[in-house]
Amino acid sequence: MSMFNRASVMMRPLQLIDRFLQWASSVIVLGITGYLISRHHNGEHIIYQIVIAALSVVFFLPAFISPFLQTKLGGMVLGIDIIFSYLWLTAFIFAAQDYNWQNCFTHAPPGIGCSRKHANEAFIFLAFIFTFFGMFLEIAALYAARGNNRDIHEKNGGAAASSGHHHDNGTTAQASA
Repeated sequence: MSMFNRASVMMRPLQLIDRFLQWASSVIVLGITGYLISRHHNGEHIIYQIVIAALSVVFFLPAFISPFLQTKLGGMVLGIDIIFSYLWLTAFIFAAQDYNWQNCFTHAPPGIGCSRKHANEAFIFLAFIFTFFGMFLEIAALYAARGNNRDIHEKNGGAAASSGHHHDNGTTAQASA
């Protein structure tokens, strides 16, 4: 087993744990924010948070398959991670402004206790940080998958052809089965 193949296999559990925590944080934000909206539906920030949470629940699903189909899904999942890391960071900034700069009880939405709002803020941050970590795990997995593909190509005669090792009859050296 090559170094790249081992790295790819060892990354899968880390990616799956990160993806589960990322997705679960999004679901929790969706639930808490939905509760806050059901109590008082005013506020652009809270609408933004629920939209990002709802989109994340759907768009994060391919990331669960990505560790097993790295070459096919890795680039798409990386793009989703880049976009959603900025969206979640913005949602966190909005939550911090709404719940920490002013009287928490009287803002966004008013009349609801601060503990739920702070829990929402915490899970928004977790969704951001797990998306951010997922981005780097995806880059590392794509790099490992590319190295693994290079190893397979070399085993199938690509290295022998490029290094100039030829038989007398002009054919490239091939691996025997």
